Amino acid sequence: MKPMNLKKLLFVTLFLVFGTAMAQAQTGNIQGTITDENGIYVPGANVYIESISKGGITDFDGRFTLVGIPEGNYTLKVSYMGYADVEQEVAVTSGKTTSVNMSLNPTSVELDEVQVSAYGLSGQAKALNTQKTNMNITNVVSTDQIGKFPDANIGDAVKRIPGITMQVDQGEARNIIVRGLSPQLNSVTLNGSRIPSAEADNRNVQMDLIPSDMIQTIEVNKAVTPDMDADALGGSVNLVTRTAPQGFRVSATAGSGINFITDKRIWNGSILVGDRTKDGKFGYMLSATINDNDFGSDDIEAEWENEFEYNTGEEDDEGDPILEEVDVDPYTNVTEQRTYFVQRVRRSFAANFDFQIDPSNNIFLKTMYNWRDDRENRFRLEQEILDGEDIEVGDFTITNGALTRFPAEIKRQTKGGIAGGRNQNARLEDQRMQNYTLGGNHLWGSLKLDWMASYAKASEERLNERYAEYESEYIVNNDNSNPKYPIMTAVDPNDFNDLGSFEFGEVTNENQYTDEEDMNFFVNFELPADFFGQGNGTVKFGARGRFKTKERENDFFEYDLEDMYPTLADLPTKIYTDPDYLAGSKYQAGTFVSEEWLGSLDLNSTNGEDVPDEYLPGNFKVKENVLAVYAMFNQKLTDKLSVLAGLRVENTKLESDGNRVIYIEEDEDNGIEEGIEVQPVSDENSYTNVLPGVHFKYDVDNSTILRFAWTNTLARPNYSDLIPRAEIINEDAEVVVGNPELDPTTSMNFDLNAEHYFESVGIISGGVFYKKINDFIYTFITEAQDDTFGSGTTGYDVFQPLNGDSASIFGAELSFQRQLDFLPGFARNFSIYLNYTYLTSSADGIRNEDGDERTDLDLPNTAPNMFNGSLGYADSRFSARLSANFSDSYIDEIGGNAFEDRYYDTQFFLDFNASFAINKNLRIYTDVNNITNQPLRYFQAVKERTQQAEFYSTRWTFGLKYDLFKK
Repeated sequence: MKPMNLKKLLFVTLFLVFGTAMAQAQTGNIQGTITDENGIYVPGANVYIESISKGGITDFDGRFTLVGIPEGNYTLKVSYMGYADVEQEVAVTSGKTTSVNMSLNPTSVELDEVQVSAYGLSGQAKALNTQKTNMNITNVVSTDQIGKFPDANIGDAVKRIPGITMQVDQGEARNIIVRGLSPQLNSVTLNGSRIPSAEADNRNVQMDLIPSDMIQTIEVNKAVTPDMDADALGGSVNLVTRTAPQGFRVSATAGSGINFITDKRIWNGSILVGDRTKDGKFGYMLSATINDNDFGSDDIEAEWENEFEYNTGEEDDEGDPILEEVDVDPYTNVTEQRTYFVQRVRRSFAANFDFQIDPSNNIFLKTMYNWRDDRENRFRLEQEILDGEDIEVGDFTITNGALTRFPAEIKRQTKGGIAGGRNQNARLEDQRMQNYTLGGNHLWGSLKLDWMASYAKASEERLNERYAEYESEYIVNNDNSNPKYPIMTAVDPNDFNDLGSFEFGEVTNENQYTDEEDMNFFVNFELPADFFGQGNGTVKFGARGRFKTKERENDFFEYDLEDMYPTLADLPTKIYTDPDYLAGSKYQAGTFVSEEWLGSLDLNSTNGEDVPDEYLPGNFKVKENVLAVYAMFNQKLTDKLSVLAGLRVENTKLESDGNRVIYIEEDEDNGIEEGIEVQPVSDENSYTNVLPGVHFKYDVDNSTILRFAWTNTLARPNYSDLIPRAEIINEDAEVVVGNPELDPTTSMNFDLNAEHYFESVGIISGGVFYKKINDFIYTFITEAQDDTFGSGTTGYDVFQPLNGDSASIFGAELSFQRQLDFLPGFARNFSIYLNYTYLTSSADGIRNEDGDERTDLDLPNTAPNMFNGSLGYADSRFSARLSANFSDSYIDEIGGNAFEDRYYDTQFFLDFNASFAINKNLRIYTDVNNITNQPLRYFQAVKERTQQAEFYSTRWTFGLKYDLFKK
């Protein structure tokens, strides 16, 4: 389109918008706020004027706006599941906006005999009312519901929503998988603004960074509408922060606890204060929280092979050793035993303000700052067999096809950081996420306008991360008789304990820094437009810009301290063998150099050797600009059937800078020294996606709803995948290569859902969904056929992201929530929360290391079965809940062939929490997490073959909670 034509179109559009708004100037508007008995905002309330068939729904801040109301007196009726209907007389004046504030009371207060059973249901009522009145398919969890589960962070809270499973890190839920789609394929927003990612290589949002008590509502949009960002293949998770209350509120929590894996303490505390001026115009909400958790984990890892070759002792014509391959059962060629000690300090601060300029104009400022310190020491025992050229006949033993004895290289590695300061001899991972949002809501006649501008930044800094490694060689027994718990042990125990035989391997110091900055702007316009004569129709359109910069800047230095510290026997050491090691007492960690010695070393750039090939390939800078426009309408076709349809267009432009590293092998005959060549690389890419969508909602009656949606979504490639970089990893004979030609992954989605809501606050729902995915991205593993990546790299494994052909996901979801108030006696105080999700998937176009297409694969990260369940009890003072979370095993990473595929194993978490109200404002609580001692576990190819098993044990916390409301 020519620039002049674009200007004309913009002028005509604005003329029609303001002309339509002013043409309805003979009417007035109603703007109001609905709260509950405590003055807390009520989302999803149905506000209706029956005489003119005009109505609206309150948003997350309890606000509603009715436009184009003819001048006169009306009865405004508010209905809300679990609360008594409220009516209020309202006078509408032409050309003005009338302000209304209304308060709801639970229906249970009217009947003494059921007052007990309704205790604590307000949060569930708010969530279900919002879910019920939304036009699209959503799941909503309120902050009060979060408080019923023992979830310290948002990730642990989200995992209880149907269709969602979480990948854990150090026992806490971190990466979200929605309906079987990988974490980077889902959108996570804060108040509608995309949260940046501190992860260096991908778009994953670390959900364990945000404390759960900083969030008012979690909304999972499983079928996005055209006014939402389209980069949400699985779904969009919107976190809504707290808004200033209608009256004074103060809330505080103080608690402690213990981690049974380390027998170390937990501290947590939070405070929230909010109020509004007497004239109701200015409100504020301030909150802060801190959680100090001293814990750890016990971890075993293994790499499996199904090929074994050895040196025959003979040479070919060129003088190279002749190797011979022998058939053996799958065996571990590498095993690791790790002990982690972690202190995680999570702090969060939020300050939210709003100002009602007049009934037609409101502005707000929402801010949040999250800061987490992870101090970590890790002690790793690694045992790797010697094969190929390094092993000859007689060095190894094969018994009934099992490789049971061979020489191995043994490494003992200590991970830490500098002494003093915040590091305290530990690796300090400093993660921060901040978000500042300024926005407004305005009425110009019948035109509703809202806008928002936000700045967000996420960063991860790891300064002075240090490793000290000492190594030895001796003969080991390889016991794979129980492949779930593989183990290597020294044939001669004296070899294991001889510190003098462990010689200096390496000491390194590394600095890592990654940050991502987002600038977001959007504006939305909405006008009444009743195309079918059923009332309440609207047309909405708008634009959005998102401008992102992501940068990674690392360095890496090695230090030759062999002459000063030749063996482990010359150093201060610690023994980390633990008879209560959670993977089994048979795992002996042994002795490691102390973290205090490592932290005290004077390591700097002047006395170390810079190793650029360790970090330059991973350094990059990416700029990504997304411009989007959309238009949609929301109309009632009949008194029961509604439709929302529209179109979104997104244009993406990327610029990337990185490094390509070429390895140069030593060639004495030609005078060539070993080294690397670094080539800076840059690339640009742009694409446009046209994304239509349609949502139907059919109200069978006031309690039963049918929904159907057809949507189109996308997922942009990871930043590091797009850079035309090459990284040579000689130690592992691998090359990691970027791919600037990657296309975004797109998905066409179909959803059908039915919901029935109980008057006593509950729901039974079921639905099916289907996703047709194109150009999904996977890592292709092949073998280098020549020295393209440097001399000597022929035969190296090459890892490169590629677009697959297509994939599909079919799923079904069932959910049930209900207070059992129909039962007699105390049994009516019980409640049940259940949901189940089934998934099946297929993927085409994935090729193995030989280039042949594989037909035996599911789409990665699609768990076939997911289940949440809880049994709760609540009376006027005491409440308790036992909660279960289950997700099935699924393929996590595709290898070069089926034997190399990695799977994420089944997870089953069992948690318990209880509280007792001392009085109206004060209660005590206790939580017990991970009663089942569920480990994080990966397996290779078959379920019995462990690649990693990391155990965290159980965590117990207790404390006091105080709440005060004044309307």
